[in-house]
Amino acid sequence: MMTPEEKSEDRSEEIRKSSRQERERQIVEEIRAMAEALCRDEALELVFIEFHREPQGRVLRLYIDKPGGVTLDDCALVSRQLGDILDATLEDIGPYRLEISSPGANRPLGRAEDYERFRGEKVHIKTRRPLDGRKNYKGILGGIDNGRAVVRCDNEEIRISLEEISIARLVNYNGEK
Repeated sequence: MMTPEEKSEDRSEEIRKSSRQERERQIVEEIRAMAEALCRDEALELVFIEFHREPQGRVLRLYIDKPGGVTLDDCALVSRQLGDILDATLEDIGPYRLEISSPGANRPLGRAEDYERFRGEKVHIKTRRPLDGRKNYKGILGGIDNGRAVVRCDNEEIRISLEEISIARLVNYNGEK
């Protein structure tokens, strides 16, 4: 049984974690606005942004794409330009490593439009919290309906609110849409 002090400490830790996660979401949205403008100017698509802790420290990872695929030069260009912009405009985010990458075969889905664009493709969705006892869903993407991703999974059609999705990725995707 937990003492009142231990319960208070647990609650305080939950509040700090929630506050840190909210601040990281705000940072990602600020970065998204800057990165989308940069990518648009370079005829690139900003696919997805991740900002989280890894064993070697915090990582800000952006996935970019273009018809025919991105090159190493595309990634280097965005890295240099975005790195300079972030250094000049973002304050107090602490140390992080900036990585720019192609989306690869397990392309993340970052916008509502992506769920329509990749309708019919294999997808793996992880939710922020368990829904009906599970957090992982693998199946065929059926698009989007009223702000919910539609997935054909285990012989049934499941609808998952976009707000509940932690990460959604295509599985072994190798084409363009």
